[in-house]
Amino acid sequence: MATSTLRAVDAQTSSADTGRLVLRLVLGVLILLHGIAKLQGPPDFVVGMLGKAGLPPVLAYAVYIGEVLAPVLLILGLWTRAAAIVIVVNMIFAIYLVHMGDLFKLGKQGGYALELQAMYLFTAIAIAFLGAGRYSLGGRFGPMN
Repeated sequence: MATSTLRAVDAQTSSADTGRLVLRLVLGVLILLHGIAKLQGPPDFVVGMLGKAGLPPVLAYAVYIGEVLAPVLLILGLWTRAAAIVIVVNMIFAIYLVHMGDLFKLGKQGGYALELQAMYLFTAIAIAFLGAGRYSLGGRFGPMN
C-alpha cells in the first residue's frame, strides 16, 4: 500500500515538474526570439518610446536583460524565479510604453488585443510562483529556483 502511494506522489511530482519545464521553455524561447531580433541593431525604437515617456534612454539597454539574459536563464533553469520577475517587469514596461492604447480593446478576431502580451506576463508570473522544478540545471532547490 505504501509503495503504490509513493509511486502516485512521485508521478504527480514528475508531472508538475514537466509542466514547469514546458512553461519555462515556451516562455523562454518566445521571449528570446524578440530579444534576438533586437540584437540586430541599437535599440532605437525602445529609446524613442522611453523618451516619449520621460524616462532615461539608457534604460533601453535593459531590454537585452529582459529579452535575452532572462529567457536564457529560464530555458536553462538557473535563477528561474528572478528571471521570471525580470520578464514580468519587462512586459509591464512593454505594455506601458507600446500598448497602453490597446489595453481595453478587442482584436479584429474578437480576442483581447493584448492577448500575447498578457500570456507572456501571466506565464512569467506563474513561473515566478512555481519555480523551475526538477528538470533544470539549477535543480528544484537551487538558488532562486
